[in-house]
Order: sequence, then structure tokens, then C-alpha cells
Amino acid sequence: MSVKIRLQRHGKKGKPFFHIVVADARARRDGKFIEKIGTYNPITNPAIIELNVDSAVKWLNNGAQPTDTARAILSYKGVLYKKHLLGGVAKGAFDEAEAEKRFNSWLEEKEKQVLGKKDGLSKAKEDAKKAALEAEAKVNQARLDAAAKLEADAKAEAEAKLAEEKAAEEAANAPVAEENAEEPAAEAEGAEEAQA
Repeated sequence: MSVKIRLQRHGKKGKPFFHIVVADARARRDGKFIEKIGTYNPITNPAIIELNVDSAVKWLNNGAQPTDTARAILSYKGVLYKKHLLGGVAKGAFDEAEAEKRFNSWLEEKEKQVLGKKDGLSKAKEDAKKAALEAEAKVNQARLDAAAKLEADAKAEAEAKLAEEKAAEEAANAPVAEENAEEPAAEAEGAEEAQA
């Protein structure tokens, strides 16, 4: 019986969620399995992977063959590295305590990388949000400036029209005022002549 470590798809359409299982190679993809060793959620960024490392190493040592995606997940979580370290212990290159120490230091380094990625993603999200707010503020300011300019233009146009009307009125009233000014002068001359 050929045993595989593979993914079993769950979740709804467009939102996959996978169980990492050990199953007979002849079984259907989502059918019978021997043991569930973890879960994988690719929707989140970074992906959430929960895996029983010791169980996965045990199955690899017993000859289970991972699929390509499962191999990538096992490598990401350090299962292949732990298997490699246990092989070194079996050959006598170092003891089990040293292997555990190396694996734990590798896990700490990997955790730092994941946290760095999360921080980078959150910072990029905040920067994008800040840039969007700044762009929106610029657009709003441009709208306000345009509205103020239109209002000022309309006001200037109204003042110019009012000034034109006033000038036209003054021009129309000016000949009447000159005639009125000539009449009192003529009356004054007539009065002087009468006195003489």
C-alpha cells in the first residue's frame, strides 16, 4: 500500500481550506484517510498552517510520500529539517539534545521572518491607507478651491455688471444734470439784468 501525505480540500467555493492528511494513494482526494496531521488556510496572508511536526516526521520515516504542495508546506514548517536532523542523530553525528537545540533555533528564526512579513504587510496597508487619505484630502481641497474660485468669479461678474449699470445710469443722468445746471445759470443772468 502506497501512503501519501496530501491535502484534502474543504471550505466553500472560492474560499478553500485544506486538511493535511496521510492517506492511501488509491483513495479519493476528499475520501478516506489514515490520519489528519494538520490544517492549511491559504486565504490569509501569510497563510495559516497548523501541523503536528512529530507525527509528520514519523510518517515520513515510515515511507509516506508527500505531494508537491504538501512537501512545500512540510518544508515551510520545518518537518523536513527535523527529519534531516534525526537522520544525523541516527548516524551518530550529534546527540538528540543538539538536534532539538538546532531545530528550536531554526523555528525561532522562522518565527522572526513570519513576524517581519506580518509587520511589513501591516505597514504597507497603513501606508496605502495614509496615501489614500492624502489623495482624498487633495481632491477635496481642489474641489473647495474650484468652488471658491467659481464663487469669486460670479461675485466679480456681478460687481462688474452692477458697475456697468451704475455707469450707464450716470451717463443717462449726466445730460439731464447739465441742462438743469444751465437753467439756473440763465435764471441768475436774468435776475441780474432785472436789477440793473
